[in-house]
Parts: sequence; C-alpha cells; structure tokens
Amino acid sequence: MAEKTNPPVCRIIDFGKFQYQKEKAARSQKAHRVEIKGIRLSYNIAAHDLETKAKRAEKFLTAGDRLRIEIVLRGREKAFGNLAKEKLEEFKNYLKMPVIIDQPIVKQPRGFYMIISKGKENHENK
Repeated sequence: MAEKTNPPVCRIIDFGKFQYQKEKAARSQKAHRVEIKGIRLSYNIAAHDLETKAKRAEKFLTAGDRLRIEIVLRGREKAFGNLAKEKLEEFKNYLKMPVIIDQPIVKQPRGFYMIISKGKENHENK
C-alpha cells in the first residue's frame, strides 16, 4: 500500500497466499543462518592431535561456519591458565588459512574459549 499517493493505492491479494510467501521467506532466511561449530581441546593434547583437529576446523571454516575453540581444564590444570591460552594460540597457528578473531580468548569456569571465522585470502589476520 502506498500511503503518500492521493488516492491511496493498494493491492487486493489472497491472504493465504500472502501468509505462505511470508513463511517461506522466513524459512529461507533461517536456512542461511551461520552456525557456530565447536572444537574441544584438552590441556595435554599432542601435536598430531592438534593437526587433526586443525584440519577438521578448516573444513568447518571453508563451509562458512564460525568456530568456537574451547580448551577444558580439569583439577590442577585450572592453575595453569596462561599455558592453556598459549595452547589456544598454538592451535590457531596450526590453521593454514587466514582467520578473523570474532571473540578473543575468554575465561569460563572450566577453561578458556575463543570464536573465529574465515578471513579473506589477501588479508592475513593470524
């Protein structure tokens, strides 16, 4: 409906069809939403395991998803938060593609996490 014109112009439509089109548009928007995938690391993870998880992370990033990298600390490991942060940085360096840090390293009760997404090819943000 155009309210500014004189007389106002409007269109007569089938309301059921109109509702269906609105629902279809909402479903299509929901389908294209970016998902946050997660990868969990442990404090004592080996180098080869880091490489394997990095390959999995690259698959998620190339699919267009954001990635939440989480390191879980148990018991005495909680006292070594600085080493856990270094482990997250080391994992980020294992990724062979440029990444954008959406959320820097954040402390949570059971460890640390960070959220990254795929960066541009010409823009190194590692």
